[in-house]
Amino acid sequence: MTADGPGPVISLMLAVPDAGAAADWYVRALGATELWSLGSVRGLAVGGAPFFLAEPESNGWEHPGAVGTTTTRVEVFVDDPDAVVARAVAAGADGSRDPVRDHDVPWGTHRQGGFVDPFGHKWLVGDRSPLRAHPPPP
Repeated sequence: MTADGPGPVISLMLAVPDAGAAADWYVRALGATELWSLGSVRGLAVGGAPFFLAEPESNGWEHPGAVGTTTTRVEVFVDDPDAVVARAVAAGADGSRDPVRDHDVPWGTHRQGGFVDPFGHKWLVGDRSPLRAHPPPP
């Protein structure tokens, strides 16, 4: 689903200490494109999926470095999870906690792994299998 498609688009805004530096990293690590910039707030997209970055300004939320733990778990569904995670790790993400591997699920196999970006956000990257309805197991 993209911003121009029918129906709702659900997105997220990640709290980061420096929106410019974070935007640069997501461009390198995930191939993001910048949609727009207001300086401390930026719109980006990966393959048409929009997401946003913002520097908290005492407005009721904070970035992971300020609170000492991840505050968001981002789920990404792609054709090649191994390549996406490898690109993020090559750009400086920590991929040691959750390597890409096959998971046995009721509908068969789901390939997924993840990384923590330099700003403290946990990303899980998997194949597209969870995006379809599956009958409950017998």
